[in-house]
Amino acid sequence: MICKPSQNNRHEYDDVAPNWLGGFLPNVFAGIVADWHHPASRPSIDPARLADEGTDEEHDVEVLVAEPEVAKPPMYAVVMYNDDYTPMEFVVHILQAEFKHHTEKAVEIMLNIHHKGRGIAGIFPKDIAETKAKNANQAARKEGYPLLVQIEPHQA
Repeated sequence: MICKPSQNNRHEYDDVAPNWLGGFLPNVFAGIVADWHHPASRPSIDPARLADEGTDEEHDVEVLVAEPEVAKPPMYAVVMYNDDYTPMEFVVHILQAEFKHHTEKAVEIMLNIHHKGRGIAGIFPKDIAETKAKNANQAARKEGYPLLVQIEPHQA
């Protein structure tokens, strides 16, 4: 907008100030060019008006702070499936190396996988379960075995 000074050296936009939302607001500083960057065009605040006339004791409010409610993450079972090619010793090795089972527990889980077709290697939050299943699958592929390890939601 190009503004030409009028005869009394006032600009056409002296009585309005631009609004950040795109409209125009009345200018509270009549006679001053409304420039939002210019300190003289900003409204002044009287510090005395901001002072609290009462005492702090009148406004005391007791606030009770509650413990945050943190939900337990959903748990996932890492399931190992039986196949006819992966040696039992390798399954026990994976159960010990990746899932940190001691030898007796690893053999028990391996026999469960062998007899029932599947067995739970462990129960973890989703991200940990995914990582452990991925690592076990990668170790099996690296050794050339078709061992399948997947995760599924676990209901306690």
